[in-house]
Amino acid sequence: MNSESCIFLAGASRGVGREIANCLRGEEVKVRALLRSPVSGPELERMGIEIVMGDALDLAAVEQAVADGPAISAMISTIGGLPKDGQRADYLGNRNLIDAAVKAGVGKFILISSIGSGKSAVALPPQAMETLKSVLIEKEKAEEHLINSGLTYTIIRPGGLKSEPATGNGVLTEDYRVAGTIHRADVAALACACLHSDKANNKILSAIDRQMAYGQTDFEVLDI
Repeated sequence: MNSESCIFLAGASRGVGREIANCLRGEEVKVRALLRSPVSGPELERMGIEIVMGDALDLAAVEQAVADGPAISAMISTIGGLPKDGQRADYLGNRNLIDAAVKAGVGKFILISSIGSGKSAVALPPQAMETLKSVLIEKEKAEEHLINSGLTYTIIRPGGLKSEPATGNGVLTEDYRVAGTIHRADVAALACACLHSDKANNKILSAIDRQMAYGQTDFEVLDI
């Protein structure tokens, strides 16, 4: 990235997305954030983030948001969660973001997914898998759409998320058997590091705190 780079961030209003916004602005990276609700807009603008309003479930709105302003060098999406209108954004919203990124010629797409998606289903206990099954199916569909899009991608699957301050112990691994917990700020730090690292290109990575792993605890860490 150079001084003119702009990162398009979807999901900046809360959670891992807000932590990524903090991380990027700490690096003085230009950020354009897609917001569905204006509630968090003023706070993000005070951070120096450009705000564009739009619903990720509306492809035309997403394409317009991406096209408005300087070219986008990379896109990061953390969107998902409980639906408010009967539709989950985990797949449909991310599909629209991915398609808009392809159309705009975006250089890299980082998708924040979840351990339990795809082959990493083996890392979760059966009860947890049953509880999360519906959302994990949607996340896996988004992952597959990104992989098949032709974009340079990094898929990060965090374990259980905590909101405490970063520990600095967050790690990434290609070992899909790994599970554990991790603080949202550490996921953000890893996502921001992946922006700068070709080693993370076109990889699916699980993210946990090395001090909070369970199950498969002997694994190879990706040095980014």
